Amino acid sequence: MSNIKLILVLLAVIFLSSQISCKEAILHISNGSLSSSKEYCLVYDPTRSDKLSETLEDAVDYRLLDLTWTALCDAPSGVRPEAVKGAALVVMWGRCEVSQKARVAQDLGASALLVASNGTLLALTQGKPRLPVVSMWYGDILDARRLFGGGADGIRARLYDPPRPRLDPGVAVILLIAVTTVALGGYWSGVAERERLAKVGGASGTGRGRGDEENGFDTPLKVLFLVAMLCVMLLLMYYFYGVLVYVIMGVFCVGSASALFSCVDAALQRLGCGRPRLSVCRVSVCVRSALLAAGCVGVVVVWLVYRKAAWIWTLQNVLGVAFCCFSVKSIPLSSFRICSLLFGLLLVYDVFFVFVTPYFTTDGVSVMEQVALGGAAATERLPVVMMVPRLLAGTPCGTHFSILGYGDMVVPGLLVAYCSRFDQRVGGSGKVYFLSCCVAYLLGMLATFAAMLLSGAGQPALLYLVPSTLTGAALVAWSRGEMRHFWTGSTSGKEEELTTAP
Repeated sequence: MSNIKLILVLLAVIFLSSQISCKEAILHISNGSLSSSKEYCLVYDPTRSDKLSETLEDAVDYRLLDLTWTALCDAPSGVRPEAVKGAALVVMWGRCEVSQKARVAQDLGASALLVASNGTLLALTQGKPRLPVVSMWYGDILDARRLFGGGADGIRARLYDPPRPRLDPGVAVILLIAVTTVALGGYWSGVAERERLAKVGGASGTGRGRGDEENGFDTPLKVLFLVAMLCVMLLLMYYFYGVLVYVIMGVFCVGSASALFSCVDAALQRLGCGRPRLSVCRVSVCVRSALLAAGCVGVVVVWLVYRKAAWIWTLQNVLGVAFCCFSVKSIPLSSFRICSLLFGLLLVYDVFFVFVTPYFTTDGVSVMEQVALGGAAATERLPVVMMVPRLLAGTPCGTHFSILGYGDMVVPGLLVAYCSRFDQRVGGSGKVYFLSCCVAYLLGMLATFAAMLLSGAGQPALLYLVPSTLTGAALVAWSRGEMRHFWTGSTSGKEEELTTAP
């Protein structure tokens, strides 16, 4: 069981918030007259490509040259330089890095590069070419051919990026999901601690027994091992993404099915639902557990089969909430000292792989970015984010999403769970540590969204969540005069005797 728990935590926190400045833009295609035109979806990275105009009128008018019969990894034969010069080239995704395609297009004299994909549209962040580089769906090029003819000289294209509202109501839904998930996971951990304390003699006179948290992180060595494993896994994903993405998806399917079963089973138990049993061939089977297990496996199978459908975000969020709740409840941190060490190392991990690794990679892309994008031939994305549609973003790209990584819930949630368990150890009717840490998490999330609003770009949420939750919990312990016990995870001298007893 401990191995399963470790895998759950690794999966939940390995892919932290990355600094990908992916934006959606618009491709306006016409036959030379704005009265006969159609618009399509584009994706580009404004930090590594020329920024597009904000209005159609200000956008550059290109001649569109369809070269989808080539990936443009080298100069195509049979293409006259005068036909390419000043045009916007459309080529196919794959076979080589986008930076190489951009260099070939520049050498040919092209003014823009559109990379057509049959799969998911990804931000093209490799290098920084001297011409606009965007991604689009191959089906849109086929549609443009049908509407405006196959003659390249007759098709005109304009690329522009209209301003959109930075603040969307979907952000409030993400906030509600995140705070609720963290609070439920922490509360569940506190309930489990109360039940354990009742078995060993109550919360006021006794405490944590030897080996109670053997499945969690109770020594600095275990924390160092965890962070080292995160680094190794991230580097493996960087070099072997095409294979390991399916391994991660498999782990997610097993982990989310197990988590969903545990969450629903605990809720049914709380509601007082019975556990009728049925004997089959002299084997006693719990009917409730069997039906629940079949239902959870069915939900995961549906997600796996339809994971690329437009509506699948609802099911992924259900699995994500269960996944994060179970991880927060099941991975106990033994003390505030261990929490502080883990959080500090994860911040260093995040900053190093996002901001430092670009200086060591050949294309200037951080390791975290490249793993999130999946490389040049990625057709699968890692299922480790909560997704809520944006209500104020109507473009040809369809539904926009506000997203939040699982790690931004699980990592702070581990401290919330520790606070909830500590409340049970110190006794009393209130849950001051638990509630205070939940409020600190809420304030950290609000600070994250405020930074996103002011900067207009995605933010690494842990940079705000870790300081807010650590500070909030420490202030409560300091004000109550319990910092020494809160730091070590003990509540009395008798508890320390139990912990160290042979």
